[in-house]
Amino acid sequence: MFIGGLQKLTLIDYPGKLATTVFLAGCNFRCPWCYSSELVLPEKIEKQPQISQKEFFDFLKERKGLLDGLVLCGGEPTLNKELPNFIKKIKKMGYFVKLDTNGSNPRMLKDLIDRKLIDYVAMDIKAPLGLKFQIPNSKFQINSKTQISKYEKAVGRKISLKNIKKSIEIIKNSEIEYEFRTTVVPTIHTKEDILQIAREISPAKKYFLQNFRSEKTIDPSFEKINSYPQESLLEIQKAISPFFEICLVR
Repeated sequence: MFIGGLQKLTLIDYPGKLATTVFLAGCNFRCPWCYSSELVLPEKIEKQPQISQKEFFDFLKERKGLLDGLVLCGGEPTLNKELPNFIKKIKKMGYFVKLDTNGSNPRMLKDLIDRKLIDYVAMDIKAPLGLKFQIPNSKFQINSKTQISKYEKAVGRKISLKNIKKSIEIIKNSEIEYEFRTTVVPTIHTKEDILQIAREISPAKKYFLQNFRSEKTIDPSFEKINSYPQESLLEIQKAISPFFEICLVR
């Protein structure tokens, strides 16, 4: 378990809670717009300062009664086999736990939910699940001249869409609080893409659109891309709102 960062207080990452955010290193995706390369790329993880579990749990003891919960994000937290025991220690201290995940490990996700180790889950939906096309070449470990899904183009790797779909259903059929969210990136997503995502994951409780930020991205070319105008995202949000109980731009 590599704890690569700790945001000691967040008022926005866990809805309705005063929380701390824990960043776990390691990820199986290579989304080109990702701005956490120090938690994703092995060569950068090696140089990232590590927080010991003792230091982390000492911090939680000190904040007992001051914080409501914590957010586990990454990287991709569910890659860690030690995650259930790690969360169990946190829950014993009386904290609520929110998990941020890319949905690639439905078995771990279901285990955490069934064992009541998480209270809230946020899953990133990277792209439409149904679109496929030919890609001549790629710098993100996808074989050339291969038919891939748009999802795989977005995450930069061959993945199991079956696992992504399974995670969506696990979350929707659970009794815990949840949200789905998409970071909307020019050159990756069109309005039609977001409409398709909405149709694919609906009906669902919450879906949030997050605007892309062009800062220290894994693929440096994305640092030159401008974010979507806020008006454009609000227009998309208005179109897809009927699919969800709550649908917002943030």
